[in-house]
Amino acid sequence: MAEPKTKSYISSEELNKHNKLDDAWISIHGKIYDVSDWLHRHPGGHLPLLTLAGQDATDAFLAFHPHTVAHRLAPLFTGHFLRDYTVSAVSSDYRTLLNHLSRTGLFERKGHGACVSLLLILCLLLISLSGVFFSDRMWVHVASGALIGFIWIQSGWIGHDSGHYQVMLNRRLNRAVQILSGNCLAGISIGWWKWNHNAHHIACNSLNFDPDLQHLPFFVVSSRFFSSLTSCFYERKMNFDAFARFLVSYQHWTFYPVMCFARINLFAQSFMLLLSKRDVPNRAVELLGMLAFWVWYPLLVSCLPNWGERVLFVVVSFSVAGIQHVQFCLNHFSSNVYLGPPSGHDWFEMQTNGTLDVKCSAWMDWFHGGLQFQVEHHLFPRLPRCHLRKIAPLVRDLCKKHNLPYNCVSFWKANVLTIQTLRKAALQARDASNPVPKNLVWEAVNTHG
Repeated sequence: MAEPKTKSYISSEELNKHNKLDDAWISIHGKIYDVSDWLHRHPGGHLPLLTLAGQDATDAFLAFHPHTVAHRLAPLFTGHFLRDYTVSAVSSDYRTLLNHLSRTGLFERKGHGACVSLLLILCLLLISLSGVFFSDRMWVHVASGALIGFIWIQSGWIGHDSGHYQVMLNRRLNRAVQILSGNCLAGISIGWWKWNHNAHHIACNSLNFDPDLQHLPFFVVSSRFFSSLTSCFYERKMNFDAFARFLVSYQHWTFYPVMCFARINLFAQSFMLLLSKRDVPNRAVELLGMLAFWVWYPLLVSCLPNWGERVLFVVVSFSVAGIQHVQFCLNHFSSNVYLGPPSGHDWFEMQTNGTLDVKCSAWMDWFHGGLQFQVEHHLFPRLPRCHLRKIAPLVRDLCKKHNLPYNCVSFWKANVLTIQTLRKAALQARDASNPVPKNLVWEAVNTHG
């Protein structure tokens, strides 16, 4: 669509009025686009667009899309321009760095990480199966369960990467790897992961928009949850009642035990999405992939000689995979949080404030799956993880230039900070000055004398 000879301008206040499901406008490079009809066709789901509706979304758009897709916006152009469109100094430097990474070809050079990971997973799976079928020793069976947990971790990294960028030669093969690594091997819907994870990236550490912080009744990272916030992701009220208060009061003690079985929640969330009325791409294929998992894993467990070993096998495999769930929490739980929708205009500041890097040696990168460079990953989600260590100094220098936080601590320190955050909220939950509706169970547990 050619630009009109006489430009029509609207203010940010006028743009902000168009922030509803049936009336969603966004600004990109000062041009106003009506994405209302595109919301439910958006490959990344409707939530990222709806979350940024009514504001400038230039930096978020550039972070998630290659420049080659810009022409697809033309049919959505309203003919209006943003009158008070400006580019901050930090945004300007961010876009300059993004262009530099694009010109040097880093987004296209993905290496052979996915193929190596798939080969590793296959080898570990064969070893685990051999341990179950060809040995009668309990310790071998336990080790085989641990290998299954490690396979789930590695398949999770492949699923994560393939959701952000194409890890294989073409889209069809990339989709096949997603279903194999997520649905078939790990029992987690790749559709659910993309729905959840895109919302997390767009609204990083927003208490009521980021689903990765919404874990009531088990965990809260801020006392603001005590007022029973409404989740804009799950579209329901997160009730902080007496039962939630009790669990949260001890969350710094229960964190690691719960993480050992956090996978159960992911199973449930996957089925809830796939069996819902939501528009889920490739629903049938996803359900078949989930079915494959729920055939091979229970069948493998049933091949063990007795119920004691079967339970131990499941507990060990879940517990080892729980390491990954801990890693997910370390990157954000102790970082700054806020209420309300994110500001696309402050994209760089929001991502650096809400993320935490984990310091480690290069030979340990396989363990963290790229998430040790969480700041870099959030700023450049399309960048293959093999390049994150390379660009870390550039991001650190940019943060220093604009006096923004660049949080990077050891794995041990990240755990300490997370537990401190949980403990602080737990002690606040016990404070009687924050009353919540009590029930008989709460009163019985807290009866003294």
